[in-house]
Amino acid sequence: MSKHSTLTPWSIASRVLAALIGGYALAYGFSVYLPLARPDRVAFAGMFSFAVWTAAVIYVFAARSAARAWLWLAGLTAAMCLAAFLPSELGVRP
Repeated sequence: MSKHSTLTPWSIASRVLAALIGGYALAYGFSVYLPLARPDRVAFAGMFSFAVWTAAVIYVFAARSAARAWLWLAGLTAAMCLAAFLPSELGVRP
């Protein structure tokens, strides 16, 4: 037996915004931690960000609710971006 999901236009709009904005922010957060030389990191980050963004978009539309999708994206993005400010002596960033 399947549950009938009621997708409202606001829920769909929220998911689209989460996929666009949240996916972009998450891709930026993940690309900070690439252990490469700076020129290689810039080139590879452009390619890697598309993979992360695609995974975020898939998750946003597979999540049970738009609120859950927003919370996961915001939490992961905040964790990744805040960790970028840690001192380099901790070995978090290359």
